[in-house]
Amino acid sequence: MPSMRRIPVCSALSLVLFLVGLAARAESYDWPQWQGPTRNGLTKETGLLKRWQEGGPPRRWLFDKCGAGYAGPAIVDGRLYILGARDGVCQLIAIDANTGDELWARSLGPEFHNDWGNGPRSTPAVDDGRVYALSAAGTLICVEASDRHELWRVTMESLGGTVPNWGYSESVLIDGDKVLCTPGGPHGAIAAIDKETGKVIWQSEELTDFAHYSSIVCGEFHRQPQYVQLLEKRLVGLSPEDGKLLWEVEWPGSVAVIPTPIVRGNRVFVTSGYGAGCMLVEVSANNEATKVFENKRMKSQHGGVINLGNFLYGFSDDVGWVCMNARTGDLEWRERDALGKGAIGYADGRFYCVDQSEGNVVLIDASPKGWTERGRFTLEPQSQSRSPRGGIWVHPVIVDGKLFLRDQEYLYCYDVKK
Repeated sequence: MPSMRRIPVCSALSLVLFLVGLAARAESYDWPQWQGPTRNGLTKETGLLKRWQEGGPPRRWLFDKCGAGYAGPAIVDGRLYILGARDGVCQLIAIDANTGDELWARSLGPEFHNDWGNGPRSTPAVDDGRVYALSAAGTLICVEASDRHELWRVTMESLGGTVPNWGYSESVLIDGDKVLCTPGGPHGAIAAIDKETGKVIWQSEELTDFAHYSSIVCGEFHRQPQYVQLLEKRLVGLSPEDGKLLWEVEWPGSVAVIPTPIVRGNRVFVTSGYGAGCMLVEVSANNEATKVFENKRMKSQHGGVINLGNFLYGFSDDVGWVCMNARTGDLEWRERDALGKGAIGYADGRFYCVDQSEGNVVLIDASPKGWTERGRFTLEPQSQSRSPRGGIWVHPVIVDGKLFLRDQEYLYCYDVKK
């Protein structure tokens, strides 16, 4: 069964078909790309533990050969695909999601080196029996999911890009016949590549910004499909047909702009760390973008923000774990003491929060009423090869009754099904 649709998700019709398809095949519980089936961290999966026993849920398996990196997993049809640097080489690794056994690996090129930790940073995308993966050094490959046979590869350098300070961290988007990525640079900051051939379809020549670390998402504003990306100094909306700039809003990004934009209806929420804060923008039928609110209550560096109902949840620098009203920007609650800074995941009415420094994993209610814990445990073992300047930065993934976590070479699988 294909993990993602063949026609562009950015069309109104395909969005409807996709949601219907999700409901019809909910039992498959795939996680085919960054932030899951709908690229927003949400899943329809149910039947999970509502609280954990002391010491946390049982660990199903531990894979200790992921190598260096901060890349997260994509999981389709019982296979897990993840990037890691082993023996100086960035590799795309396929693993049996039920047993933790390695199935195959494919090289993308030399390992990326950085003081905050070496290796890849992005999540592969799986579509129609193929896997698309981007290394931190900027090599994008397409391989057959069944046997790692390489179909094509493209470098961000060939598209005019320059490797950013912390490496390419974007997780590419598959939309119909296109692979969307952000090489940055004078040829066009955003590129659409033919997913069958690796040939460039278009580059957004109006945008020459350097690449930062956010990932592109699809939106539909007043029945008009668009691509939305957060660059260092601006939030932009592009035409899927030719990459034309449709609208933009200034953004006070600094150092590293990482979190993925959140599109809901005709509005877009963005946030980043290093003091930038957050912003909600509304896009009109004639592509005029105006700010609804802007504040510093949410300053997410890289742990992610999840929009559930009318509320936004995540960790905010200097504020703590927060729940924010998605309409007004007001805080509903914050928790500063229960858990340190980290990443967030969601499934079946619960949030899975991971402390980046200590490796504590906490299950809480997904509720605007407050921080209510339903269990916790500490990752064990933890990586001894992790850079002192790094952390446990990979976001938790919950799929098919399993919780997947990563700390460098360690990939953990826990059973969280009732």
